[in-house]
Amino acid sequence: MIWGQNKNEREFRISESELPENALSLIEEQLENAKRIRFYQETDGEKKSYEIKFKKVKLHYSVEFDLNGQLEDVEFIITPNDIPEDSWEKINGYLKENFEKFKVKKIQQQYPAQNRNARQTIKDAFQNLILPYINYEIVFVGKKEKGFLHYEALFNSRGEIITLRRFLPANYDHVLY
Repeated sequence: MIWGQNKNEREFRISESELPENALSLIEEQLENAKRIRFYQETDGEKKSYEIKFKKVKLHYSVEFDLNGQLEDVEFIITPNDIPEDSWEKINGYLKENFEKFKVKKIQQQYPAQNRNARQTIKDAFQNLILPYINYEIVFVGKKEKGFLHYEALFNSRGEIITLRRFLPANYDHVLY
């Protein structure tokens, strides 16, 4: 497992015209009949990216691109029931083993683009295919000796931990100086 740095991610709404043209053309077809389409620029202090969020066929999607408009990943919100049982058991087991208590806030099924054809990755994601290369991103509150903290964990399709990092929820702005 890789323990990542703390996550301090911020999103800023942008207009569609501020998005790289190649990013928009790659996802254009999926935006047809989509609702609540929003465009964002995101930064975590080191890396900047673009993100398109929308709702389509009752699923909430997030499609992320780098600054050059290259696809990074496609994610959509799911429930534990959407994860194969053996994978969910491993994920749950990891959380129980490493935290006194935990509460899952959000689960996303992730299709990373890493060295794959971007159009095929998008096609796989919008067909909701359970493939060996997908990941599960779990956002949760976990209790350790320091009390309750927010975490984001990334697990592979087999339920094995890839990364774990603490993060400050977006509403912590007033605490930061």
